[in-house]
Amino acid sequence: MKNERHTVRRLATFLPAVLALAAASWPAAAAELTLGEAMAMARAQSRTAVAARERAAAGGERLREARAYRRPVLSLSETWFRTDSPAEAFAFQLNQKRFSLPEFAAGDPNDPAAIENALTRLEVSMPLYTGGELAGRIRQAELAAEAAGENAAWVADRAALAAAEAYVGLARAREQVALLERSLETVAGHVELARAYVEQGMLVSSELLRAEVEHARIEDLLREAQGMAEVAAANLSFRLAIERRTDWRLAPLGDPAPMGDDLDAWLADAEARRDLVAARRLLEAGELEERVQRSGLLPKTGIAVRRDWNDETLFGASADSTAVMAMARIELFAGGRHRAAAGAARADAEAARSDVEQFRQGIRLEVEGAFVRATSARERLATARGGVTAAAEVERITRERFASGVVKTIDLLDAVTARREAEMRELVARTEAHLAGLALALAAGREPESALPPSGGARGPSTASPTTRMTP
Repeated sequence: MKNERHTVRRLATFLPAVLALAAASWPAAAAELTLGEAMAMARAQSRTAVAARERAAAGGERLREARAYRRPVLSLSETWFRTDSPAEAFAFQLNQKRFSLPEFAAGDPNDPAAIENALTRLEVSMPLYTGGELAGRIRQAELAAEAAGENAAWVADRAALAAAEAYVGLARAREQVALLERSLETVAGHVELARAYVEQGMLVSSELLRAEVEHARIEDLLREAQGMAEVAAANLSFRLAIERRTDWRLAPLGDPAPMGDDLDAWLADAEARRDLVAARRLLEAGELEERVQRSGLLPKTGIAVRRDWNDETLFGASADSTAVMAMARIELFAGGRHRAAAGAARADAEAARSDVEQFRQGIRLEVEGAFVRATSARERLATARGGVTAAAEVERITRERFASGVVKTIDLLDAVTARREAEMRELVARTEAHLAGLALALAAGREPESALPPSGGARGPSTASPTTRMTP
């Protein structure tokens, strides 16, 4: 574990420089950003992930602090006195080794002259036995550091999922824009054809007006979709901690990966989910608190060695002495506060056990719900693709019948609209299937990247270069 914490600290130290170098090395010709690369970027540089890594590093430092209490403490102090107190003046003369019995007898011991003394003290102290308090505190710090490390990994997983959601949202918004642009182009062609037919007397003007209304409606939908795409691009930049407005070039969003495992396998993996492991580590630390509090009922022992130098001037060394002290202390009566604190710790631990078990059951419920949603999303995708095929065939047949004068313009426009709506449903079902698979992986404690299709995996360090518009 010590080596792992050391590695985490080293990564946290060098990560900003590595990211800066990667950003500087982005080629001028923008490459496509894959879903896996976006998730890797979020793990490395999202603000939540960075903050969690720093908290994990802080946990490691607190563990070092707890362990340091076992080690000797070396201290150096300098104290200066000026006093005419009879007892202290007598003692300072002895400590400075300049006491003179004739002078003492000739003077008035009850009214000595003021004396100055500078005490330089070098002291080493160390606890020997603390009733188990130090061992308990160190173990608690170890468990807290492990919990912080697990939480950091969990936050990184969540940051990766948030980036994936933003990426898929942007991909869906852009595909919607593309679908509406194609639909607008198709309807524009129908408008021109209807206008020509009206001029030739083959259609009434209401047919042309109906086509123009449909054209205006799709144009309005397109403008709305373009606005949503701008918002989605800003959201992706936010999730990746990019401080500028970026036009991301995204790789095509293909089919979602198959789910593979059954529900039992996902539930089994959820038992090792990182946030659940962190909660168990903190529970174990809380269970140790009762033992730590009971250590107040046991004796405490320690040892100290000090070296003193006394002189009339600061940091002088005219006289020196050495003392070795062994100390033992036990509280015979403290009003029952140690037992009360131990009882409170025991009750807190019982409550925490219930909380952790509730959390575990909630995770299982979350996995079951995510599994159902992922399964349903893939079924809806298959249905939506069948609908796209049928809608395309209906449009083809209707267009041929329109060219033959058998159906009206409104029938053709309805067929075009039906195909566009079927394609929209397929797009929504495909993106929801992607997101449901990623959410299922995270809920089960797996890395979200494990739910990516082979073509969507990260290619190592991101080679994507965003096209940037600097905001004023």
